[in-house]
Amino acid sequence: MTTREGLRIIRSRDWADPVRPARREVLSAVGEVDEGRSPLLFVPGFGHGAWAFEEHWLAHAASRGFPAYAVSLRGHGASEPAPDATLRAYLHDVVQVAAGLPRQAVLIGHGAGALVVSHALARYPARAGVLVAPVLGGWGAFGTALRRNPVGTLPAVFGGPLRLSRRQLFSRELPEATARGYVGRLGRAARRAQWQLLTHGEPEPAVGRPPVLVLGSPDDRVVTPSALARAARRYGGAPLLFPGMGHDLMLDARWQEPLDAILDWLTKDDPTGTGPS
Repeated sequence: MTTREGLRIIRSRDWADPVRPARREVLSAVGEVDEGRSPLLFVPGFGHGAWAFEEHWLAHAASRGFPAYAVSLRGHGASEPAPDATLRAYLHDVVQVAAGLPRQAVLIGHGAGALVVSHALARYPARAGVLVAPVLGGWGAFGTALRRNPVGTLPAVFGGPLRLSRRQLFSRELPEATARGYVGRLGRAARRAQWQLLTHGEPEPAVGRPPVLVLGSPDDRVVTPSALARAARRYGGAPLLFPGMGHDLMLDARWQEPLDAILDWLTKDDPTGTGPS
């Protein structure tokens, strides 16, 4: 069943087997004047919380007239602990927060948060979607992770945490002390959700088929250029690339470049920022 504007798409399973509610951390930055633009909802990847967007992107988006919000998925950041969470529970978190925003939102997911957003687009009538350095899972992604980060990846296969290094996440431009501080703030996703990265099904078609932008770096040591190209082809486009940056574009030294590109894309055909046509 499709609800009115801004609400979510209800499926029979939501009624028969509802996701357990959880307290969610939502951080925001909103300008003093409401310019009527679509709110942005940022969804962090596994191990990251809303803090990763609060560091730079929320305030900068608000300074350009976009109400900006970031949610910590359950078990991440200051949200309620959830050691048994599933991808479906993460999807529920995103759709519930989006449905509570004042207007239809643009969903922006980073890393595995982009996978959550790709599924959320089938449940929530977003104005647009943005997948930042998307980790869309599957055995191919697992093989890449195992080759590039065997020490950090193998424990996750057996229920341990997936560990990403400073070298994988950031460019050399980011000061070492800053990079170490960010790595030290990383948490972990639930074991079931980690495993479901390999076994999840393809996302259903997005509600209303909104435009979707894919962007990343060809120098990302988590997501390969071919994976970026495949993700973009799924939505009928080509990826927007930022050479020299690491996986965590929102925290890297040149964090403003990809965000400005997203905001420019949102206003390219519609200066009000309600979404590209």
